[in-house]
Amino acid sequence: MKLRKALLSLAAAGLLFASSQVGAADQLVVSTFAINEDIIKSDIFEPFTEQTGVEIVNEAGNSGERFTKLQNNPNAQIDVIELSQSHSTQGVKEGLFEPLDASKVENIDQLIENGKAIVDEAGVPYAVNSLGIIYNPEAIDFEIKEWSDLWNPALEGKIAIPDITATFGPIFMHTVSDYKGVDITEDNGEAAFQGLEELKPNILRTYSKSSDLANLFQSGEIVAAVVGDFAVPMIMEGNSSVQYIVPESGTYANYNTVNVLANSENKEAAYDYVNWRIDQVLQTQVASSLNESPTNANVELSEDVAANKTYGEVAERAKPVDFDFIDSNLETWIQQWNTIINQ
Repeated sequence: MKLRKALLSLAAAGLLFASSQVGAADQLVVSTFAINEDIIKSDIFEPFTEQTGVEIVNEAGNSGERFTKLQNNPNAQIDVIELSQSHSTQGVKEGLFEPLDASKVENIDQLIENGKAIVDEAGVPYAVNSLGIIYNPEAIDFEIKEWSDLWNPALEGKIAIPDITATFGPIFMHTVSDYKGVDITEDNGEAAFQGLEELKPNILRTYSKSSDLANLFQSGEIVAAVVGDFAVPMIMEGNSSVQYIVPESGTYANYNTVNVLANSENKEAAYDYVNWRIDQVLQTQVASSLNESPTNANVELSEDVAANKTYGEVAERAKPVDFDFIDSNLETWIQQWNTIINQ
């Protein structure tokens, strides 16, 4: 509540939006992730509407489904889209988004340096997440500390991993390649798929929606899973005994980005929304309510709020991913994945 009051005070002082940019638009269609939709509405959409008068219509779904829909219909009535970095990178290459006019995104200068580095290739990053392991220490007799622990025979039939078509599927393959001691870009994933085949006896399930993991832990079907940190609070909510770790050997970062659609008819209001998404006050609030790790360098998080996020020391050991490389190999990887996992 205090943060909301602070937000509104800043807005009243004219610090959040340049009213001259709002234009005549009274509605903005935003395509975003289908997770914690009630919080997205209360913490992101409603304050934007209160200060601009622009109502937000939400189109929710996972990143892949929404991006494919946009590819099939670039003229869809969408103004702004939030996607994982892999899909936004592809969207930029395909010309689906408005080339960014940085002069209309005042807060862009406040981005962390790694965030600034991806703007031209993927859009404006509003959150960063990374890959880790969540597990139930009460269900196994050893402590999971490293990626290599996932190959422990004691975990036979007890782990879940992201599907190759999910955001973190190809990123997980980077960690598998690291386990095999090979840079994935040097052999296009050959060692990674050898590692996947070795891991297969331990894999009970692959998943495309992180929400599925909560039920799998609750039922006791799995004792460990590879997961993006954004989903950790949701899993822990119904499974208080689980723990989340990011191996000291490192992890990989993925940014969620926001772009204005090339065919949007409400581009001025859309730019206001992009600017709002990386506002310091908003990012401080959603770091707590949505577990979104901030990309605004001015955001400072308490130790409690920073837990289980790509922030601080974790952010320092989160390596970047070349999504152009992934995109060029993904079709082959999907075939190899299906051969190993589904045979």
